[in-house]
Amino acid sequence: MTTVLYAHPYDKSFNHAVLSEVTAALEAQGKPFSVIDLYADGFNPALEAASLRLYSRGETADPLARKYLTTLLGSNELIMVFPVWWGMMPAIVKGFFDKVMLAGEAYGYSDAGELIPAKISIGRTLMFTTSQNPTERFAPFFEDYFRRCVLDVVGMNNLEWHNCPLTSHGPEENRTRFLSLVRATV
Repeated sequence: MTTVLYAHPYDKSFNHAVLSEVTAALEAQGKPFSVIDLYADGFNPALEAASLRLYSRGETADPLARKYLTTLLGSNELIMVFPVWWGMMPAIVKGFFDKVMLAGEAYGYSDAGELIPAKISIGRTLMFTTSQNPTERFAPFFEDYFRRCVLDVVGMNNLEWHNCPLTSHGPEENRTRFLSLVRATV
C-alpha cells in the first residue's frame, strides 16, 4: 500500500498538479493508495497537552493522528508532496511528524538511547517539493537532517527527493519537465 502525504492549502496550486500526477501514475499502475490531505482533513499540527500526556505511551488524543499512523503502519511506500516555505517544510508537515510519530509505534530507543524505527516499515520514500529558490539552498536540510534525523529513525527508508525550483517565477517548461519527472518516478 502506498500512502501519499499532501500538504498545500490551495487546490489550484502547482503542488496540487503534482498530487494529480502522483495519483494518476499510481492508478495507471493499479497500485492501491491512500491520500492524507492535511489541509482538507483540517489537521491541527499543534501538539496539545492532552496528546502530549499520552505521547510516550504511544497514544494520542487526536483521532486524525491515530488514523494517519494506522495508515502508515499498513504502508510500504510513502510519497510526500509539499512546498518548501522558508527553507523547510510547512508547519503542518512538521506537526504531522510531531503528532503522528508516536513513541513505541513509530520509533523506540536502542540500548544506547538512540532513536530507532519501531513498527513503521516504509521501503521507498519519495518526496516531491516545490520552491521559489534554487534547490541547493535547502538541500542540506532535506538530504541530511530530515532524512537522517527524522525519516530514517521512524522507518521511512530510501528517500528519493525531487524539488522543482523557481516554481512561480521560472519558465513554464520548468514545471512541465517536473510533472514529467513525477510521472516517470512514481
